[in-house]
Amino acid sequence: MTSERECFVYIVLPGETEFVTAGRFRIAPTRNGDAAGSFVYGRSYLARRNAAELDPVELRLVARQYETGRMDGFFGAIRDAMPDYWGRRVIERHTGRVRPEEFDYLLEGADDRAGALGFGLGVTPPAPKREFSRTLDLERLQQAADAVLADDPARGGSAAIQAQELMLVGTSMGGARPKAVVQEGEDLWLAKFGRQDDRWNHPRTEHALLTLGRECGLHTADSRIATVGGRDILLVRRFDRAFAGTGINRHRMVSALTLLRTDDSAQARGTWSYLLLADEIRRVSADPKADLRELFARICFNAAVSNLDDHPRNHALLAAGKPWRLSPAYDLTPMPVIAADRRDLAMACGPNGRAAQRGNLLAGAGRFLLAQDEAQAIFVQITDAVRTGWHGALRRAGVSDQDCAAISGAFLYEGLFYDGSADV
Repeated sequence: MTSERECFVYIVLPGETEFVTAGRFRIAPTRNGDAAGSFVYGRSYLARRNAAELDPVELRLVARQYETGRMDGFFGAIRDAMPDYWGRRVIERHTGRVRPEEFDYLLEGADDRAGALGFGLGVTPPAPKREFSRTLDLERLQQAADAVLADDPARGGSAAIQAQELMLVGTSMGGARPKAVVQEGEDLWLAKFGRQDDRWNHPRTEHALLTLGRECGLHTADSRIATVGGRDILLVRRFDRAFAGTGINRHRMVSALTLLRTDDSAQARGTWSYLLLADEIRRVSADPKADLRELFARICFNAAVSNLDDHPRNHALLAAGKPWRLSPAYDLTPMPVIAADRRDLAMACGPNGRAAQRGNLLAGAGRFLLAQDEAQAIFVQITDAVRTGWHGALRRAGVSDQDCAAISGAFLYEGLFYDGSADV
């Protein structure tokens, strides 16, 4: 970065619908060319009886100046509220700048970013937006997404209009796939669009996996499929939002990246660990035993369906009120890789690292407050449910026989049931 930058951080507090100013975030260059960030809660905010911490790890509700030199000076909770790959692409299209500074991505992010935070240059926060695209607009939004993906200004209107239509984007929910937020009745949905180069029907497949997860006893995000103009679109209900009269409650949310105090760079992937995440959840969850049992079941499910993209952005804690709890599961997608003897999850899941194998999963059971027999029972229950249910779940979701065959190798691969040790 070239100069010092600062902004105010706003938050919608539990049970409320309007932003209040929580504090000030500043980032400045250091002598060695890096960046350092600082955050301080405002005195008037700390005096509120209902004041809430921005996150349970780095920015506890204390009258002090917090500082960080990690992640170019961005605290985890602030990083979680920033646009992801798709959101950044839309912002670049909207502003006409190829590589803005990180601080510009923060300020240009959509009003309806994930979680309860907002950012701006004025001490007084703006009123939250109340108007959203409707599900009736999905075909137009799909066309705009196609145009942004193709980098084709001639499709779907001007480049600025295309980008503006997609400025309500998800952040930590949804990854790199094109998406937008739409409203239907009193529900907000994250619309995830298919791509022309998809090898199978991703919207219907992800909907099927979310449904299959619930059939396995997991707490997954609600979803459904909308078909417009011959294209399928996955709609995932926003679990960090709830309508309240004339406004919207925004629930605080932090990703596992923040809990682990790490980032999503290639160099940091050695710190991605379900075991370390379990340690953090034990410290901050309002019901750690229930949340850790759920997390362990999700690990077993990810291994059983080869959801190998289970990186820390795809796990989160949610605070609908003051307490923090594990959020519903989201971004569940099978990956039919060729390897039959060993497949690796994105995060270490046992003492043998990332190996998605029964022996490795069960060996780490104690970190999830589970006895061996409890962990074994969860593994058996999940794998039995996947064995008997995966094909039916896909077909009920409208996945074609051809696509079922294409992804069938993702389910219950041979090495999943290996109990011995293997090279890490």
